[in-house]
Amino acid sequence: MSKNRLVSGFHHFAMEVSDMDKSIAFYRDILGFKLSERHTADEIEAIPMDLTFLRVGENHHDLVLAHNPNKKYRARNEADAAEGPAYIHHFAFGCPDKEAWLEIMEDVKARGIEIVRGPVVHSKYNPRGDGSWGENESFYVLDPDGHRLELFCEMATIAADGTFVSAAGERIEEAKVEEV
Repeated sequence: MSKNRLVSGFHHFAMEVSDMDKSIAFYRDILGFKLSERHTADEIEAIPMDLTFLRVGENHHDLVLAHNPNKKYRARNEADAAEGPAYIHHFAFGCPDKEAWLEIMEDVKARGIEIVRGPVVHSKYNPRGDGSWGENESFYVLDPDGHRLELFCEMATIAADGTFVSAAGERIEEAKVEEV
């Protein structure tokens, strides 16, 4: 395996929560996360979940909270396919560059692994974007146990003043986080 095919690190994870407001309060008040963005289900047709993006540093998000407003949540020990507790939504792994990301995507396809979403440009500002959030390019697959994994490249960062900065270093002046 070529060295540039290795992912560059773990970036963020998303988990399903049964009560968005309580979860936001916990991560903000207890752990000091800051709110980057909060969105309701169906703002983007392909995303039927409430999503909240939280960060601890300059990344757009380090933690995503996802809530399905159509799901009846209950205690974990009573879970089944139709109803259940909050679970992890996906884990994300960053690639060092677009070339490595494309190489991994081709390998996934060659192995017959289904890409369950993407490739997609998560962006409200990029002309190729799908209107969603994060300012990056990604695709999603399921591991053998059905855990959803996101593989991405070129994630935007957030400058000290709250302005998004593209992977190319360009400030996206119309894109600002809610908390600085």
